[in-house]
Amino acid sequence: MLTGKQKRFLRSEAHHLNPIFQVGKEGVNENLIKHIEEAIEKRELMKVSILQTCADDRDEIAEQLASGSGSELVQVIGRTVILYKESKDHKTIELP
Repeated sequence: MLTGKQKRFLRSEAHHLNPIFQVGKEGVNENLIKHIEEAIEKRELMKVSILQTCADDRDEIAEQLASGSGSELVQVIGRTVILYKESKDHKTIELP
């Protein structure tokens, strides 16, 4: 579980990142979660964009992505979700 200070640090680190994945009208599926799991192991911190065509609730989608990929939900802002998971092999971010 991330503290408020750690979340604030991760939000500042994620500010310059571009979203890597997009959730469209199909919503969250197993294939998307599998790709996010693989990518977050290498990157540790990533953004996911929710498209306008997606009818599901953005907070529900964020929870599904975080729980499915085993990562921590840092922030949901607008239609962008920020996820963090400490990497076992490619650790680059040191949390305060």
